[in-house]
Amino acid sequence: MKKEESVIYTDVLVIGSGLAGCASALSAAREGLDVIIITSQNNFFESSSNYAQGGIIYKNLEDNLERFIGDFRKAGDYLVNEKAVKLLYEKGPSLIDEILVNDLKVPFNKNEKGEFHLTLEGAHSLPRIIHVNDVTGESIQKNFYKKLKAVSNIKIYTGATAVDLITLAHHSLNPLHIYEPSTCSGAYVFFQKKGKVIPILSKFTILATGGLGWIYLHSTNPENIRGDGYAMAYRAGARLMNMEYVQFHPTTLYSNDTKRFLITEALRGEGAILRNRFGQDFMKKYHSDGSLAPRDVVCRAIVQELLKTGGQCVYLDVTHEDSDWIKERFPGVYRRCLEDGIDITTQPIPVVPAAHYECGGIATDLLANTTINRLKAVGEVACTGIHGANRIASSSLLECLVFGTIAGRDCADRIRKESMIIPNVPAWKEENEEVDPELLHQDWLTIKHTMWNYAGIIRTKKKLERAYGIIEKLRQDIYPFYANGRLSDDLIGLRNAVTTSFLILHAAKLNKQSRGCHYRLD
Repeated sequence: MKKEESVIYTDVLVIGSGLAGCASALSAAREGLDVIIITSQNNFFESSSNYAQGGIIYKNLEDNLERFIGDFRKAGDYLVNEKAVKLLYEKGPSLIDEILVNDLKVPFNKNEKGEFHLTLEGAHSLPRIIHVNDVTGESIQKNFYKKLKAVSNIKIYTGATAVDLITLAHHSLNPLHIYEPSTCSGAYVFFQKKGKVIPILSKFTILATGGLGWIYLHSTNPENIRGDGYAMAYRAGARLMNMEYVQFHPTTLYSNDTKRFLITEALRGEGAILRNRFGQDFMKKYHSDGSLAPRDVVCRAIVQELLKTGGQCVYLDVTHEDSDWIKERFPGVYRRCLEDGIDITTQPIPVVPAAHYECGGIATDLLANTTINRLKAVGEVACTGIHGANRIASSSLLECLVFGTIAGRDCADRIRKESMIIPNVPAWKEENEEVDPELLHQDWLTIKHTMWNYAGIIRTKKKLERAYGIIEKLRQDIYPFYANGRLSDDLIGLRNAVTTSFLILHAAKLNKQSRGCHYRLD
């Protein structure tokens, strides 16, 4: 970015640097478009994709479309969009081969025959997941970054936080643009080192901001995953749906760290067993699939077992497997647990659930279009309907790859065919009031504790109403706090977090039926 630039122009603006954003950027750039990809983090790799351990759904020769859809349907509690799942089945394997294997050279594990090693995970009826040991996401992201850096028509900006989407009706200096269809033309972006907000005007904008786990007290997500994309889309007028379906991962390392280290579901797929404090295999009491039941079932079973036994955690036991095999197959989990003094080859792993994945989000069609023209959403922030009421294991990376690729290519198709208004927009009005860091910290704690205690794994009408009142009052306090304060990434994130919390609570209050991740005790 040049110092004198007051406006930046590009064909496609991608907001987010996870796999969905990377796939979108690469596919658009390969169609000849100029692409800017931004992330609020100084480290490009700080995304949920980077922490994905288990793997990515590929193909099994014994698989078929009905079986594939059937597993998604059952895991998603019969709320999945089967057209979207069919697209994953048809496009997924070829895109993995084309992009991840042949182009990016991601070193997926192979068996003695030289074939991809397929593993089994929860709610899958057969092994269909490929992986790079237990660091699949990290391996994919590092290889993708090398590729993106080598593409001349892709610019990457780190430390760049999207503040608000630019729309014709809200921001164009031409008053007649209010009569145009609801249209996105880029975003106001806060460049942290400069302390300046600069509009990036684009023909297409792709939201790939990830989820919202950090609004909960305990989460597997990195700190920047705080609901930014949902809040920006909501303020711009996009349709959101299924926001009540927040998935909690059942097995995260029980420790003093609120950022819970994920213990991959592949561990259970390879034979690990959940046990209570007395060493009993308790999952068969709750589901016929035992420790490989769908995630929502396992989470509730753990909560109920803890209430019955009085324990602080349950245990994931893989000690019956060969020690050398465990270290080779799960090196990341082995190393991290060893840091806490736990040798997983001889000791069971203490685990508890933590907020993990938003199954709903910004409503999109099969080309990743939102209800706002020229605004697309991909990855966790989008709701294609693939996950229904509960996400099946290892589907998120596949969704990112497939829909990211589709989104980038469709941008190119439409830019070739359509005339597009690029508006003149006003410069950002800066505010300079000092923001009290203690107020900022306390507001964050209020959001996290409220969402964890009242809108977590098991919900009730009274809990949701209590949370709604707390968050609505906090929203009224934070908005003027934001409007007058000196801008920072933390302040932008706080505004988005309270908005996203409100969206979840509103949806959860309206939905009185227990389904998947949204479990109402009453």
